[in-house]
Amino acid sequence: MTDPDLSTNETPSDSLKPRTDLIDADPEARAKADPIFEGDIDTSKTVVVCGAGGFIGGHLVADLLRQGYDQVRAVDIKPPNQWFQKFPQADNRSLDLREKENCYAALEGADQVYNLAADMGGMGFIENNKALCMLSVRINTHLLMAARDMDIGRYFYSSSACVYNQELQSTADVEPLSEEDAYPALAEDGYGWEKLFSERMCRHFREDFGVTTRVARYHNVYGPFGTYDGGREKAPAALTRKAIEAKLSGDHSITIWGDGTQTRSFMYIDDCVKGTQRIMHSDITEPINLGSDELVTINELVDVIEAAVGVDLEREYDLTKPQGVDGRNSDNTKILQELGWEPPTALRDGMEVTAEWIEEQMHKCHSLNKKSVFSLP
Repeated sequence: MTDPDLSTNETPSDSLKPRTDLIDADPEARAKADPIFEGDIDTSKTVVVCGAGGFIGGHLVADLLRQGYDQVRAVDIKPPNQWFQKFPQADNRSLDLREKENCYAALEGADQVYNLAADMGGMGFIENNKALCMLSVRINTHLLMAARDMDIGRYFYSSSACVYNQELQSTADVEPLSEEDAYPALAEDGYGWEKLFSERMCRHFREDFGVTTRVARYHNVYGPFGTYDGGREKAPAALTRKAIEAKLSGDHSITIWGDGTQTRSFMYIDDCVKGTQRIMHSDITEPINLGSDELVTINELVDVIEAAVGVDLEREYDLTKPQGVDGRNSDNTKILQELGWEPPTALRDGMEVTAEWIEEQMHKCHSLNKKSVFSLP
């Protein structure tokens, strides 16, 4: 079970509205807002976030700064001008963590490490870049070696629901996936196998070398400050962009990959940030689901997006595009048992904020006639 000081009064049925102060245009204002995660923590620790220039990493850095950590080191392979969020209060470093020496440099003097770094994207990207996805194993391997050699206090690894056996996801009316369903293994080719292997690396470094590791299996995270164009975007952002483009152009049609009956659950970014830190500070040693269990079809996701954007769309279905498994949902039994909490944000509420943010970004880029960092390939 988790530390009692990190307990919460929230109930599983709570549906909390997303906080708009966390998406303020001013990064300093975002970093000074009240934190998402609150617990009995030692803010004198040095915390490293790997993949800090990306979607989840940027939000996590912001929340660590809100909590008052003295040293937050943000590391990403991208040059800082391409980071999704960048905060002057953090120690921002551009390092290629596929290289062993850079992992040791990144973790020098650190107490806690969050490894969110990976070469990944939505289904279109991972289906067509399996080797690139597999090469991310170098990042986790070298970071674990550095964590072992530098006696890092805690190490978090962001895994994925793509580790689950695909034979259990062959119908839209899918049974929620529990943690045990990763074995016998038949993970998503490329990306899923890399994640599953890296989970095992965390386990064996814990068992053999005493590295305190924590692993969360993310289920489809979405929200503001994430990519929405360029080829790496995931379904909620891609479909929202298409809906906004349709509204602005007057051509009220949208192309959906697959037949629209595929099912998924989608977790809002604030819930991901909170859950990540709750798992990090818990004593949960085995991989655990971190996702919403609100199952919807892709057609129902489009319904939610239409309402958020304010447009009615004629739907066209492209069966030649990557579609992924037929159904996937998170079984939250274990996280409820361990933390007394599960991601509470309803899809309609999270998508309303996300759609407004994406539309604002698209208008801004159009008026300035330039490409956004959130739409880079």
